[in-house]
Amino acid sequence: MPLKKGASQTVISSNIKALVHEWEEDGSIGSSHPATKQKAVKQAVAISLKKAGKNRNTQPRKREK
Repeated sequence: MPLKKGASQTVISSNIKALVHEWEEDGSIGSSHPATKQKAVKQAVAISLKKAGKNRNTQPRKREK
């Protein structure tokens, strides 16, 4: 199933859910084969954020005084 397009939080979370479901059925996400569910979730988060054009570190940097 193709991933949804968009950068909103709901689209990203639905893509993560779809990828984890794919891992539960096949044991693979795309071409990778994560051994545990925790690793599969991390991989799904990375794929979904990459598709949305975002990264995990979205906190603004603090200014030096």
